[in-house]
Amino acid sequence: MPYYVYRIQNAELAMLKQMELINQFDTFKEAKVFAKTQRAEQAPGDIATIKVMFADNQLMAEELLMEKRDQPIVMEHEK
Repeated sequence: MPYYVYRIQNAELAMLKQMELINQFDTFKEAKVFAKTQRAEQAPGDIATIKVMFADNQLMAEELLMEKRDQPIVMEHEK
């Protein structure tokens, strides 16, 4: 399964995220290095998120990225 690298724009009032597929890789290492490079090259005011997603196909990757996830619960000893 390939690794997809997306640029995600989070609009404050929009219900949907705007996603742009930047690249696709066969190995995680390549995808991770590419994503780190893209994050480092972002302009200071750019609030877009660069994410790597592992999925069977591009449609599944986008569906996984669209899922609403709960915030992680911070345990007392982690504060």
